[in-house]
Amino acid sequence: MPESSSSALAATPREPSNSRAVRRLRREGFVPGVVYGGGQEPVAFAVHERDLRHTLAHAGAVIDLQLEGSTPSPVVLKDLVRHPVTGVTTHLDLLRVNLNEAIQTQVTIELAGADDAPGVKQGGILEHILREVTVEALPSDIPDALVLDVSALKVGATVALSAIVAPDGVTILGDMDAPVATISASRASRATGGDDEIETETELVGEAEADADAATEGDEPTAGEDAAA
Repeated sequence: MPESSSSALAATPREPSNSRAVRRLRREGFVPGVVYGGGQEPVAFAVHERDLRHTLAHAGAVIDLQLEGSTPSPVVLKDLVRHPVTGVTTHLDLLRVNLNEAIQTQVTIELAGADDAPGVKQGGILEHILREVTVEALPSDIPDALVLDVSALKVGATVALSAIVAPDGVTILGDMDAPVATISASRASRATGGDDEIETETELVGEAEADADAATEGDEPTAGEDAAA
């Protein structure tokens, strides 16, 4: 199978097969896949794992799928399955697209400036809540990722999806109030703060009891007063 370029993926059509044949394919270093859409029938194919890894690492959102015996077709990644332990791709689905028609697809959200965030410097924990979002754009305009700057976040602050600035031609879909990232106080700092509060409350309670005892002693009548009464 020929080497693929950074924007093209060379693949070989294959007949849909049983699980034993698929396992043999993977042992030989190939990844099974299926390409859908474009008004055509789905086509099963196999691609060398090395070529696939190279293409996914260097290509943009649109890949030129070159099936043997046919002209290149622009496709986007629809789904990808990885081995839970090794991380090696075990299957992928591709979708044929028209470069002149907008499509909706999932895009990863990346956080930038985390190390500079005041909340992180103070020992807070940065939580990445929303990691993917649906966007609509022409296939060639789909970004590899959307970047959110969190360098100004303080402890207790939350930044929503509306804070992400999409590139020209890209529309972010979904709840714009959805939280993307937040910085919460660490468990250690919360524990320390809690101990301080408990200690302060204990001191205040002790002082109040001492004052109450003193006041009670001052109000108690003397023996002479009792006799006079």
